[in-house]
Amino acid sequence: MRLLHLLALLALSSGARTTAVFRTIDLGYATYQSNVHLAEGVTSFLGIRYAAPPIGRLRFATPQTPSRVHEVQNATKSALQCYQVGINGTEGASLSSPFRSRSVEKRDTDGVSDEDCLFLDVHVPDTPRQRSPLPVIVYIHGGGYDAGSASIYPVQDFVKQSNYSVISVNIQYRLGVFGFLGGRTVKEKGALNAGLLDQQLALQWVQKFISKFGGDPTKVSIWGESAGAGSVLLHTVAHGGNTKPPLFHAALANSPFLPFAYRYNDPITEALYSKVVAHANCTQTADPLNCLRKVDATALVAAEAAVDSSNFLGLFSFVPVVDGEFLIERPTVTLKRGRLNAKAALISTNTHEGILFAPPQAVANITLKQYITGLFPRLDKNQVEKAVRLYQQGNLSTVPDQAAAVIGDSIFICPAYYALEAFGDRGWKAEFAIAPALHGDDVSYQFSNFVIPPIFNNTDFSTGWQQAFIDMARTLDSNAKSEDTIVPKWPSWSPSRAEMLFNRTDGPQPKPAVHAISTDKLRAIRCE
Repeated sequence: MRLLHLLALLALSSGARTTAVFRTIDLGYATYQSNVHLAEGVTSFLGIRYAAPPIGRLRFATPQTPSRVHEVQNATKSALQCYQVGINGTEGASLSSPFRSRSVEKRDTDGVSDEDCLFLDVHVPDTPRQRSPLPVIVYIHGGGYDAGSASIYPVQDFVKQSNYSVISVNIQYRLGVFGFLGGRTVKEKGALNAGLLDQQLALQWVQKFISKFGGDPTKVSIWGESAGAGSVLLHTVAHGGNTKPPLFHAALANSPFLPFAYRYNDPITEALYSKVVAHANCTQTADPLNCLRKVDATALVAAEAAVDSSNFLGLFSFVPVVDGEFLIERPTVTLKRGRLNAKAALISTNTHEGILFAPPQAVANITLKQYITGLFPRLDKNQVEKAVRLYQQGNLSTVPDQAAAVIGDSIFICPAYYALEAFGDRGWKAEFAIAPALHGDDVSYQFSNFVIPPIFNNTDFSTGWQQAFIDMARTLDSNAKSEDTIVPKWPSWSPSRAEMLFNRTDGPQPKPAVHAISTDKLRAIRCE
């Protein structure tokens, strides 16, 4: 919601401190200076341009490197977010799939959003712990591939959490219809998965320029939550798992959002393209895509919102597609082949990922069969019946419980398992279980200064959770601790499918409960 973004902006402005001394970095195409300290002992370079403005003819096109600027640029203010319908994303609200056979709230974009949004932030320790180049964390924000911004997430916290032994970077990328419009026409006259190409260009920027900030381009880890974590998995399998030259060596993913990837010219993808063209009043033009490039950005956002709200409950309309280049096949296929662009991975999921996407009040009056039929328009009758039987087992006694498990498994938990199977003994799995353990609840524990504070405010727990990911970024091994924590020896995913449970005890004075567990057998079967 807009409230979350305003709170994040308030937190950013209230926490920012400046000093008289500027640090200056010459990138060749531009020189940036900053004296901003969002965290103690960390200089933050905010709003560094990594791509040319994706406007005009560059809308729906491959991102281009920025033009040269001769004047020194102040990197002291966060960039405006990329255009989006709403900060939490816009899911479908219909109980019937538009692909089987409400009024739209206007987005206030004044001073909040801009189509010229391809910027990144770099956070550097004032006094690095070591003289040698530092490992680098690149954070990709979430939001269903159609919402979010870099400034919401205090990525500078990672530098301080590491005892000033890493550099952190957070990036912005095109969202929704601007970043993930599919269809044959876009393939021929533009760029599919433009949002992923933005991320890729930002990673290439890191390879080229992070050494100027004291970072080591050979020790880059990419990290994200939700769609940011899904993006991590997509970069892990990009180009068939053979991206050259390599852009990172470790994948860190919290609740990876990986919806089904249709081909760019699938009838569903083509239908979405046609709906956007129609809502933008471009149907009768000789070149509809050129018309879309000329439509005002706010009108394009309104067209997207109309399409989004008509989709099935909990689904996002504009998401990555199989384009034949960046994604040569469905990501799960590449994962099963074991072809990976990363050497190691740490992946977490939350106990109740699906509830927010299948709210009990929304599914209480339909059957599980109706829900699965709407959620998966390509399943035939026998496949639907098989899925119904599978999710009526165990302790899932009501349709809301069953529906939440179906969508939580399909877009979050099963993709995590598929990735872990590919990494084998170089993969580690965590389950975040602090009640209510909904999707996104772990973010309050990942960052030291997130705008939403943790429910279980326990330093030992938060430190253990944070350091597991920081240690992975530093060493490719969550057991190679830089400091003692409550987390015991962490078994890798293979061969026993072990996970590390992060929970708390019951009672009036709860304590951390962190220990290894075996993956739930029924859930593993559901993901096969």
